[in-house]
Amino acid sequence: MSSPATSAQPKPKPGKDDVIDLVIEDFRARAEMCSKDYGTGLQTFNGRDALIDLYQELMDAVMYLRQLIAEEDRRGEQE
Repeated sequence: MSSPATSAQPKPKPGKDDVIDLVIEDFRARAEMCSKDYGTGLQTFNGRDALIDLYQELMDAVMYLRQLIAEEDRRGEQE
């Protein structure tokens, strides 16, 4: 069974928005939110294992991505 998750993509063409600008906006908003929620931004030697935090966050991200791919596949079936 073919899945978009394993299909080849065409070469990119010129688009609309520079993604780096969107990411910078997101980082600024996230930093502000974290400062409000935790009283500070992320700091070194904070008592947590950053490698484990990153690994867990990346696993969550992969799960969200796969959910989105599956939902997009099913959306085509519903139409």
